[in-house]
Amino acid sequence: MSGRNIGRKPVNALKKSAVLVLIFLFILTGCNSARESGGIEESENAAASVTVRDTEKDSVKKTTESEQATEGTQSETETPHQETSPETTEPVTTTGEARPETEMTTGQTEPSVPHTDPPVQQTEPPAEPPVQDQPQMNGTPFGSHGRLSVSGTRLTDQYGAGYTLRGISTHGLSWFPEYVNYDMFKQMRDEWNVNVVRLAMYTAEYNGYCTGDMYNREKLKKLIDDGVNYANQLGIYVIIDWHILSDGNPNMYKNESIEFFREISAKYAEYGNVIYEICNEPNGGTGWGEIKSYAQDVINVIRSNDSSGIVIVGTPTWSQDADIAADDRLNGENIMYAMHFYADTHRDHIRDKLVNAINKGLPVIVSEFGICDASGNGGINYDEASKWMSLLNQYSVSYVLWNLSNKSETSAMIQSWCVKSAGFSYEELSESGKWFVNLNK
Repeated sequence: MSGRNIGRKPVNALKKSAVLVLIFLFILTGCNSARESGGIEESENAAASVTVRDTEKDSVKKTTESEQATEGTQSETETPHQETSPETTEPVTTTGEARPETEMTTGQTEPSVPHTDPPVQQTEPPAEPPVQDQPQMNGTPFGSHGRLSVSGTRLTDQYGAGYTLRGISTHGLSWFPEYVNYDMFKQMRDEWNVNVVRLAMYTAEYNGYCTGDMYNREKLKKLIDDGVNYANQLGIYVIIDWHILSDGNPNMYKNESIEFFREISAKYAEYGNVIYEICNEPNGGTGWGEIKSYAQDVINVIRSNDSSGIVIVGTPTWSQDADIAADDRLNGENIMYAMHFYADTHRDHIRDKLVNAINKGLPVIVSEFGICDASGNGGINYDEASKWMSLLNQYSVSYVLWNLSNKSETSAMIQSWCVKSAGFSYEELSESGKWFVNLNK
């Protein structure tokens, strides 16, 4: 063999060995790659398995929570509950919490089906009490007794039972308008047991209805309207008094009277608690014949609107001669005749006239009286006042005290130094006021 052939054998062997190494490395690398690829897939499968298990757990948890919420809703439906503040019974909404859609405002019934509208929002109560615009019927004088009628010599209620009015008259509305207010009327009803208020509207004096200007006339009608509505809201009776005095003869302003009563009878006919007094105190020698003629015309106008309202007619001599009217009565029903007295001036003689009128079958009402003398500013006579009240109670005669004001006179109910218009304490009443409040306890 030549030398070159011997040298090639080792070289070929090395080449073969290198090839084998490369093949081994290739195989080894492929196995590792396969293992690594399999590990990734196993990791992904494991993660997917965990995700599925977590999702299933969440689903079960949500289902459980949904069932609990449904049970809670059913429980609320069975027993409604509202969260309240310690100071008020109004429902309150907790910040950050949504109120159930089925929750309703206080006093409403919860619906049996889901309510899809936005929840009703609660608002704060008004700062002031709402305006009283409806009659308070339950337990009030008018609510309990209704429209009054005249039967024989006395008043009867809607059930035919005898009924006696006990009340207070304002002073002249032009001069003391401040006492025509809701709170004052309410105090008279609730604390002083008053069931009627008389609204005294002077006709001929300063700023009287017939002597003042148009502005004053409208102001007086507004006061009348306010007084009637306060009485209606509180369920008490109200007398609208055409308060003649210095004019003496009611025929002096007969036309004005007819138009006034035509207007108010049309306006208040349906109220049922309104009483019309058409001539306070005829005087100056005016006879019953003149009064009767006037009264019949005015009553006819009233009856064209209010067929059954009570009408009070004044009698001669400042409404002291009711016995004279008993011999010549007006035609019609539900008519009463006025008798006025001031205890220290009008004593046995006037009491006898009252008894004579009643014995003749005349229905009499004392639509004005005082316990001082006839001037309204004399001394108080408690003994004579007691005699009068015994007589009125004996014959079930209704009566109205003069007057609701702080005028510096003994007949005024309020102390002259007191400037309030309602909410009077016992100490703020005059001697006349205290006497009346004690009388009606």
